[in-house]
Amino acid sequence: MAGAAGVPALLDVFKSLKERGLLWPGLAVLAGMGMLIALGTWQMQRLAWKQGLIAAIHERAHAAPMALADVEARAARGEDVEYTRVAVSGRFDHAKEIHLYALDEAGTPGFHVITPLVVTGDGVVLVNRGFVPNDLKDPARRAAGQVSGDVSITGLTRHPDQQGMFIPENDRARNVWYWRDIEAMAAAAAGPSSGRVHRFYVDAEAEPAPPGGWPRGGVTRLTLPNRHLEYALTWYGLAVALIAVFVAFAISRTPPRKGPGAAGSEARTRD
Repeated sequence: MAGAAGVPALLDVFKSLKERGLLWPGLAVLAGMGMLIALGTWQMQRLAWKQGLIAAIHERAHAAPMALADVEARAARGEDVEYTRVAVSGRFDHAKEIHLYALDEAGTPGFHVITPLVVTGDGVVLVNRGFVPNDLKDPARRAAGQVSGDVSITGLTRHPDQQGMFIPENDRARNVWYWRDIEAMAAAAAGPSSGRVHRFYVDAEAEPAPPGGWPRGGVTRLTLPNRHLEYALTWYGLAVALIAVFVAFAISRTPPRKGPGAAGSEARTRD
């Protein structure tokens, strides 16, 4: 009964809004508010996801290093091994190093030196040994750092890249690469034996530094952009602003209420 009694009142509200030209603007505002609040809530969910991802990256990056076989086993099970700390030993094949265009932390252009590491009995791992400026791209100019013999590397596993819309094509002939195309790099590093190349990279840590200091390791950037809270507050703020605009609009469409003396004054005026 109470619900049935409220129907006429609701109809009166709709009639009043329609008479004042507020019905359709009001419905549009409700739809807009729903969309803005949904976008804000989605950004809050993204914030929680990003915070969890950052925490996971820092936990993996500072954990005890795993063996290469254990990382491969995890990857084979479909687990995410990005940023996993790994220890691997082998011999560098410096003759097949790959130069990936990069900027250092100061914005200086140069290259990441990616060198095949031949692991005894376990294929080849592409190791990002670190950054060199443009004038040290030629290995002969940093010969001291071209270490020979068995080496042990500790670093973080990284997934291959996807070529972005504005990223140039890799120039394999000039050995200038702009994105980490794992299949093409594996072919460049191992030729017909590219199937032996592991399908992830290892970013070498800064220490121990090679003789001469180049390449400079530790290039992995562990900080991720996280502006989701800012975006969420923007969407919620726009929802509040939309309400304020509608209230101001509704007030402007509401005729002034006549007080008790207004009718008598109007009658005396007619007399």
